[in-house]
Amino acid sequence: MTNVIEVKDLRKSFGHREILKGIDLTVGQGEVVSVIGSSGSGKSTFLRCVNLLEWPTAGEILFKGESITRYGFKIPDYREKVGMVFQSFNLFANMNVLQNCTIGQIKVAGRNRDEARAIALDCLDQVGMSDYIRAKPRQLSGGQQQRVAIARALCMQPDALLFDEPTSALDPEMVGDVLNVISGLTHTGLTLIVVTHEMAFARDVSDRVVFMDGGVIAEQGSPEDIFTKPKSERLQEFLTRFLS
Repeated sequence: MTNVIEVKDLRKSFGHREILKGIDLTVGQGEVVSVIGSSGSGKSTFLRCVNLLEWPTAGEILFKGESITRYGFKIPDYREKVGMVFQSFNLFANMNVLQNCTIGQIKVAGRNRDEARAIALDCLDQVGMSDYIRAKPRQLSGGQQQRVAIARALCMQPDALLFDEPTSALDPEMVGDVLNVISGLTHTGLTLIVVTHEMAFARDVSDRVVFMDGGVIAEQGSPEDIFTKPKSERLQEFLTRFLS
């Protein structure tokens, strides 16, 4: 399996407060990795560092063997290949659904309008939103907005997608639709890193589950190992609290 993302001794501090305290993680091509843990464990900060929305304080991140933090590395090109889906959708409010899914292709990827439109329509169909191409974000439910956000990320034809708590801002009845869309992506060969509090999702779709605690990876393994044979007392406590 080819390594897509390698994280080596990743550290991140805000002032004197150290959030990430030495993260090591390798994610292979097509692998689905779920990251779980309590609020404040560093999960979202870790993901934002991988996408360079936060600059690491120390450590190294490699994309297909190339350091993304070295001087001269083209970050926009990297973000085209490693997309991110946020908690809060981050759609352009003044653009309709189709425009949200074509603007990045035209401005960043340099595609012409017809090609961008064709790719956008295909991706919107993939997430069940092709009937809403003329709708503005304010006309959509939270779940629909998140599905458009996923389509927008797919339009860039990335190698990997990062999901930061993609269902945390949704009403409970909308969570299932979004999780079904993400589950569908697990069979496409895309590399996925999903920070989530949806334990059933992490158990059912992941190749590997990573448990973060206090800014470190406290335990990782197969879903079966993590959910039925947790080694650390801290993970046992977390699962007992969460699953109850």
